[in-house]
Amino acid sequence: MEEMFDIVIVGAGLAGVGAAYRVQTMLPNKRFTVLEARGQIGGTWDLFKYPGIRSDSDLTTYGFPFAPWSKERQIASGSEIVNYIRNTVLECGLEDKIRIGHRVLVAEWSSERKKWALKVLVNSKSEVTIYANFIMWASGYYDQLRGLDTIIPGIEKFEGTVAHPQFWPENLDYSDKQVVIIGSGATAITLLPTMSKTAEHVTMLQRSPSYVLTIPTVAVEDQILRKYLPSWISSRLIRWKYLLLPRLTMEFCKYFPGIVRAGMRKFTTSQLPAHIPHDPHFEPRYNMGEQRICLAPDGDFFECLRTKKAVVVTDTIKTVTAHGIELESGNRLAADIIVTATGLKIQLFGGAEIRVDGELVKICDKYAWNGTMLQDVPNASLLIGYTSTSWTLGVDIMTQLVIKLMGVMEKRGADVITPRLDPTMVVNPAQLLDITSTYVKAAVGSTPKAGDRGPWRRRAGYYEDCLKVMFGDITEELVFE
Repeated sequence: MEEMFDIVIVGAGLAGVGAAYRVQTMLPNKRFTVLEARGQIGGTWDLFKYPGIRSDSDLTTYGFPFAPWSKERQIASGSEIVNYIRNTVLECGLEDKIRIGHRVLVAEWSSERKKWALKVLVNSKSEVTIYANFIMWASGYYDQLRGLDTIIPGIEKFEGTVAHPQFWPENLDYSDKQVVIIGSGATAITLLPTMSKTAEHVTMLQRSPSYVLTIPTVAVEDQILRKYLPSWISSRLIRWKYLLLPRLTMEFCKYFPGIVRAGMRKFTTSQLPAHIPHDPHFEPRYNMGEQRICLAPDGDFFECLRTKKAVVVTDTIKTVTAHGIELESGNRLAADIIVTATGLKIQLFGGAEIRVDGELVKICDKYAWNGTMLQDVPNASLLIGYTSTSWTLGVDIMTQLVIKLMGVMEKRGADVITPRLDPTMVVNPAQLLDITSTYVKAAVGSTPKAGDRGPWRRRAGYYEDCLKVMFGDITEELVFE
């Protein structure tokens, strides 16, 4: 017997659970299911187990708008976020809609049937086919099975333990060990203060620095609002605060890069111990806002540097030896454990093969319509969030855009909707993701393109997306059949 759904949502992390709630409440007559490849819900936050894993966005905007984060702490641990997602599933009655252990291998569109046929591997054992009128891909933007292939010369000669944050060894004992963390992104900034509490010494080895911004775990103004105002008012004011401040910060960084750089230099220097100079360890090659800003809750990153159990080294690896790392400067770092916090491998559609009428879709050749549908690919949306601000904001507004499109389809009596480039108009390609991180540059050949006009432009931000969804023409360069 064929199993048929109006909508299939792929992924049961923040994006998938959010999409499921929106479909359930905004499209109550649609039959839908959520397919989760892994054995648990929670996505990233259930997969990653490295020490100190936590959010790098405030939970007020990173959480679900329909199930507000209620704790005072805005930076939460991985386990807290997993529990929050699972509790939301239960409270919203979504548990019966989610099928765990269901990995989509192939999604093939048939123009004759006007349906998607999904080949699904169930619990790594058997394959089934599930049919859908529409697919919402909420499977994140990185490969859960493989990390980014970073060339580290001589790593095969190392006789200690090599650990990748994405695949953290169970029960890894780093107490009284010499640890070297390779990387300078959010993961490395998180690992350093956590591991230095137990390890003998931890070195963060970076090729180029990142901006590290100290923020309070619990903001004083949030406490005041909660104390003196009713919860229904304080929660809204706090949410608007976390919606506005990051955007204002990013705009200020964009228009006054010199002032921001000078301010960050002064602020960072004031937190560093005397034995660690600002240059070259905290002088990034890029302007603030061009890559994601690394957060240090309550200044934990700088605090661990002051203990002298942790240090930052800016250099290039010449080779890894049996017992450490030899640098181009001639210096050597002793190591019992090397942590390769060098980034994620970007992968869209959960690694599934996408076909339209038997033809394989080459993702990198396609333009992204409003950042959420692919050129020439019918009845399918890709729910990805913002890279420089809260991920969930971007996912949720795109979910609402797609649901609104389904309403337009019903009004027009259409079964199929497909983004098509106007052949009379020229469009020039641009990078889809709006940051310049190394792992993003490495993924150019596996991500769609953005354009420079109309609905093919790269998404500008949350406020622009909200205006588009509420008041804009959401049918531009779409074909309804």
